[in-house]
Amino acid sequence: MSATGRDKARAPRHPYLAGNFAPVTQTWTPTPVAWSGEIPSELVGGMYVRNGGNPATNSDLSREAHWFDGDGMLSGVWFERSHADPQKAVPNFVNQYILTDVYLASVENSTLRTPILPSIATLVNPLSTLFVIVWRILRAVLIVLLSHCPGSQTAIKRISVANTSILFHDGRALATCESGPPIRVTLPNLETVGWFDGISAEGEAESDLPESNSHTPAETFGGTGPLNWMREWTTGHPKVDQKSGELVLFNCSFAPPYVHYSLVPTNDQSSGAATQQPIMNAPVPGCTGGKLMHDFGVSRHHTIILDLPLSLTPANLLRNNPVVMYEPKKASRFGIFPRRDPASVRWYETSGCCIFHTANTWDEYGGDGEVVAVNLLACRLTSASMVFSAGNIVPPPHPDHLDNAKRKPISFFASYDDDGLLKDPEKSTDETSPLLVHSDSQSSSSTPPRIPISYDEQEQCRLYFYRFDVGSGTSQNITHQFALSAMPFEFPTLSPLTEMTKARYIYGCSTSNESFGAALGKATKIDLIVRMDVSTLLTRAHESPPVNITGCVDDRTVDQILASNDPHDPIKIFKLPPNHYGQEPRFVPRKRKPSHSPECEKLLEEDGYLIFYVFNEDQLDAMGECRADAKSELWVLDARTMQDVICKVQLPTRVPYGLHGNWFDEQHIDRQRMVDAVRSLPELHNTNIWSRARSKIVGCLN
Repeated sequence: MSATGRDKARAPRHPYLAGNFAPVTQTWTPTPVAWSGEIPSELVGGMYVRNGGNPATNSDLSREAHWFDGDGMLSGVWFERSHADPQKAVPNFVNQYILTDVYLASVENSTLRTPILPSIATLVNPLSTLFVIVWRILRAVLIVLLSHCPGSQTAIKRISVANTSILFHDGRALATCESGPPIRVTLPNLETVGWFDGISAEGEAESDLPESNSHTPAETFGGTGPLNWMREWTTGHPKVDQKSGELVLFNCSFAPPYVHYSLVPTNDQSSGAATQQPIMNAPVPGCTGGKLMHDFGVSRHHTIILDLPLSLTPANLLRNNPVVMYEPKKASRFGIFPRRDPASVRWYETSGCCIFHTANTWDEYGGDGEVVAVNLLACRLTSASMVFSAGNIVPPPHPDHLDNAKRKPISFFASYDDDGLLKDPEKSTDETSPLLVHSDSQSSSSTPPRIPISYDEQEQCRLYFYRFDVGSGTSQNITHQFALSAMPFEFPTLSPLTEMTKARYIYGCSTSNESFGAALGKATKIDLIVRMDVSTLLTRAHESPPVNITGCVDDRTVDQILASNDPHDPIKIFKLPPNHYGQEPRFVPRKRKPSHSPECEKLLEEDGYLIFYVFNEDQLDAMGECRADAKSELWVLDARTMQDVICKVQLPTRVPYGLHGNWFDEQHIDRQRMVDAVRSLPELHNTNIWSRARSKIVGCLN
């Protein structure tokens, strides 16, 4: 073996660039695939699409990387109507990169060995020196500036990689990410149209754009001024009101007032809702600084902004702290305001925590029909370990951690009880996943990579219930705050029929293996799909109130819930076969005849299907890498029984562990706005002295 080959073999592999976290390189236009079982009629004509990071510049496998890095790639299954029998479906698999400015520039600059943007891991690592951070940021700025010079085919105008989620609003499928505005893609081909500014998207047909009744140009995301580019940074989880059609979102930045709020109405009158005036870039007063705000809550009449003690600001560097810093001794603050009046926000405070995903938000009405409280279900963490572990960084200890060298690590997804301090919470496992193998830094190159885990006993990840009193004009009282279950719970979803109203069931993910590493990075290693009966658990809480903040309604472990034979158990779990791991599920309701009976309304929330990708890690080789022929599947689970997989779609490739997806029915696909042009890849050739010079300069910036 050559010296170069030996060096490559010794190079440590980053766990988020290995196994089924590793990116795929081949893209597929809609391609018919095989399936087993029966495809439900509700899926015919519709499409499931999931977003996630898939770094295009990936030749340096030992570089710093984070699970939230990576160019956005959409992976979808389109249940095309059969030409032979329109009542039947032929599944088609399609995956495409989202052609953001950054991705197109990466393709054009083929000499790059590391991504253009600095890794989140670099920014959050306490060991990163100020020089390294400044250089990585300066390098990105230089490449952006070079993209605007002669000889460049792609000018980087926005730095978003659009790799977080995808939704549908007003005739547009929109991919999202915190570092920029939404970007439109087409269904079912997943071609990239262009950035959406709150009014229109680049590439849309002018004849299909909304008419303006004013001679004054309508305001767009970000508005005007020197910081407008920063105010385009949009939450990864905008909300769409299925009743009014409104798109609700916020933009978070480093500069006061830190949070701006927007509400975009729909021009689609099919819902029968009255068209409202838009709200663009309205400041939300009272936020305490630049924060890592990933999600928020929206009910029919109220919005909740999460101002939590997880800061995200370059100002931290001036205090010799990482850019992202968790301070659990500070309060968690919830800003609640009527949906169309952010200036009247009221702030509620409680103990410090992290919340990356909300499950549902709904209004509670009094006898006079007025809203007396706003309720929130959210996945509450008592540690920020996921931010670090998802970047292969050892999480800093929680300020309240117990220093006991004999105590084994507890995971992000583990359950925690006081009596757990007296016993080993881990289970013995025989998993072959490279991410679960523990090894020291001196291990040989054949040892699969691992992810750092936290040793904090204080870590939790539970589905929490909050009730905020809004009945009186000055109340700032959180009357209820406790966990519904002690089991780990993340990636929540619910029936679209009950979003923003009081839902009975919340679906999500968990794990039966408590030896998982801390954080969201391990949440992808999902082998349990969960249904929680929120109504039943809240009824139990009313009868026997848990202690606020630390209390829990159902304190059973995962094993105890799996062992239950109670047909009315409020928690139902589907366990995947050994060594199979799933991803976030999405709920698709069954078609039912109109009815106003309470029993029918209950069935609307459980009578449907959960759709999610599954990967069998038996396809990993001895090095913990996916074999060349490794493939994933799309499973369709009966949400009523939480036991029966009624359909499995065999995909032609694997789908890396990713983030958030969505279901688009046939009407969504048919109602898309017209498009004049879609984005395309740049031509890879240096035609003049300017392009050759720019290419050499960029190559020196590796």
